[in-house]
Amino acid sequence: MYQVGIDIGSSAAKAAVIKDNEVIRTLLLDTGFSSRKVADTIYTTLEAEGITKENTTYVATGYGRISVPYADNIVTEITCHGKGSHFLFGENGTVIDIGGQDTKGISLKNGRIMKFVMNDKCSAGTGKFLEVMTNRLGVTPEELSALARNGNEITISSMCTVFAESEVISLIGKETPREDIAFGVIESVVNKVVSLLAQVPNDKYFLTGGLCEDNYIIERLSKALNAPVTTTPLARYAGAIGAALAC
Repeated sequence: MYQVGIDIGSSAAKAAVIKDNEVIRTLLLDTGFSSRKVADTIYTTLEAEGITKENTTYVATGYGRISVPYADNIVTEITCHGKGSHFLFGENGTVIDIGGQDTKGISLKNGRIMKFVMNDKCSAGTGKFLEVMTNRLGVTPEELSALARNGNEITISSMCTVFAESEVISLIGKETPREDIAFGVIESVVNKVVSLLAQVPNDKYFLTGGLCEDNYIIERLSKALNAPVTTTPLARYAGAIGAALAC
């Protein structure tokens, strides 16, 4: 039997297929306008590979979890990210999940969730904040980090994404180097994440979500937290892996 976890976030939809306690397949798609449509795409894609309703159990999680009509069960994001992170890292520590609309900190001990925190409704400190800023600067996320690595210290002080964007527009108008603006944008995210994690402090952290392959952000988080931040490319699928394990 296959175990399939489907994590439909506000920006990206992820799926993980587990068999015999091993991740054998992952899928990553843009969520787009319809969570139901992307859920159907995941189903038909896996069905074409022989992973069907007859030999599979499905669990859905994430922002669009109620839009997966073929799911056998629905499980909360926190539970799934905890399970997936313990599967990937197998250690005690705090999970940092920087998602499209929210950022989560989850304290794990012996595979159990001890405490969790989430940011408020503002998108500052999330993937959406970075998306808005990269669009404003006309760069990709990878280019943003490359620019920031060579930037000088500058502060984006606004706590709100809308006001922060206005601040960036003002800096652009003053012909502030893009490298400096990029540095300020990423430091703004890092500082907001670190402020959130003060509620779940630890001596070891695990980064999940879409930024898990951004080495510059990992470096800045590690420095700001004064503790190692570990990750792996599979950590992007932590929620989906946890959902699969919940089958």
